[in-house]
Amino acid sequence: MSQSSPTPVRVAVIGGGPAGLMAAEVLAEGGVQVDVYDAMPSVGRKFLLAGKGGMNITHSEPYAAFVARYRGRSGQVQRWLDEFTPEQVRAWIHGLGIDTFVGSSGRVFPTDMKAAPLLRAWLHRLRECGVRFHMRHRWTGWEGKDLRVATPDGELIVQTDAVILALGGASWARLGSDGAWAPLLGGKGVDVAPLVPANCGFDTDWSEHFSSRHAGAPLTTAALAYRDDNGEMVRRKGQFVVTQTGIEGSLVYALSAPLRDQIAREGKTTVWIDLAPDHSAERVLTEVTHPRGSRSMSSHLQSRLGLKGVKAGLLRECLSAEEYADPARLAAAIKALPLTLLRPRPIDEAISSAGGVRFDALDGGSAMLRALPGVFVAGEMVDWEAPTGGYLLTACFAGGRAAGKDALAWLAARR
Repeated sequence: MSQSSPTPVRVAVIGGGPAGLMAAEVLAEGGVQVDVYDAMPSVGRKFLLAGKGGMNITHSEPYAAFVARYRGRSGQVQRWLDEFTPEQVRAWIHGLGIDTFVGSSGRVFPTDMKAAPLLRAWLHRLRECGVRFHMRHRWTGWEGKDLRVATPDGELIVQTDAVILALGGASWARLGSDGAWAPLLGGKGVDVAPLVPANCGFDTDWSEHFSSRHAGAPLTTAALAYRDDNGEMVRRKGQFVVTQTGIEGSLVYALSAPLRDQIAREGKTTVWIDLAPDHSAERVLTEVTHPRGSRSMSSHLQSRLGLKGVKAGLLRECLSAEEYADPARLAAAIKALPLTLLRPRPIDEAISSAGGVRFDALDGGSAMLRALPGVFVAGEMVDWEAPTGGYLLTACFAGGRAAGKDALAWLAARR
């Protein structure tokens, strides 16, 4: 009599972004049959779009500084990063046949700056490991202990030994991260922090005159400052853009988390724009008060300090006529022009989101949900955030890897 072969251990990975694919890789290497389900027609859509301007994989700064980028969640995220450091991320990419380089800012990119070759190589590896992909399959909840999945051919009930949820946050919903999972988990007793925009722009109260003339104009040399919760001024130099409704861009994104939190508490917040960051306050005052003869003040500022276009417009927009006419107050404003921010832009416009499954809802520091044994979470759907610069992607890779390892350990303990 022939003996029947043992039933293979099956794990469903819900979500085909970086965290889900990394979890799938770890599970497949551990000898598990992995099925990846994704609501979109193909996996990695947000990953590919994020790489359109140059695929920023990770960052080369010292490890302690890297970990600190995760602010209040640094301790929890470090657990993932210790097992898959930025250097190990680079080595993993090299193993896919993709070379990388460190840019002048310390950011790490594939040599060709593109995401598509990396994703193709990764998917080839996963398929070679036996990972199966099910596209246009949207997870809709549970049927007892089994998964309910909506497919083009109707509802599917999926039986599985464990589940990895890697469904993303709530930004760029058209690419699959719509946050629809939050009420599903909340209904099962999982503590989920509200999803809010991260790495986002902000609205202010521009006049129609200003926005009609300057929307879309970049400030390529500027600095922003804000007062932190300890009352200390925090200043950073960089670039940002004036929009129809406010401001956005890399410099704004870098400060967006504390600014968003201040608005949530106080209803608004103030930033100070340095329009001449390469000049001292003393130099600016000297140039503003330099005799200008018959020239207008705007012509004088352009001649002496190079202030024109959107920078000149900001001074007119944010200062009263009396302030603009007072050389001392005008010079001070050039170095610290106050701008009131009223609200972050909608979450669907944000690069990423904050909030999600709280770490307290996880079992003993692992990626498993305490309320749902055998269900693990990874990626942006967990309550952490990071600035742009490779930090988001690295934590998604590392968090997915951690979830895969935790699932393997849980499965092994049950055998």
